Amino acid sequence: MRALVVYGIKSCDTCRRARKFFDRKNIEYRFHDIRDDGLDMRTLKRWAKRIGWEKLLNKRSATWRKVPEADQSHVTEDKALAMMLDQPTLIKRPVIEARNYIAVGFSEQQFTQFLEKKA
Repeated sequence: MRALVVYGIKSCDTCRRARKFFDRKNIEYRFHDIRDDGLDMRTLKRWAKRIGWEKLLNKRSATWRKVPEADQSHVTEDKALAMMLDQPTLIKRPVIEARNYIAVGFSEQQFTQFLEKKA
């Protein structure tokens, strides 16, 4: 598998669970902390093109609950990406990306199935 990158936040439980899984399975990856290491619009647009901006937007986050109701109900792709760039905690985590794979959130079962297809 080519260059697996796990985008997330160090303190996120799901990100820690994904990293532990990859470590246990001896899967090489690079962790990119979207808060500390930053994120650019080009990356967000690439993800949105591959999986859809709606999947990236974490509407269950405390940050989303602070977004005014008017902005929540009239969110567009451009607005959503701008908000995610400004406040990375609005991104559902982790985003796991490789050349032929992208996933938002982490499921051991889903990633294991992907690995079995590659074998």
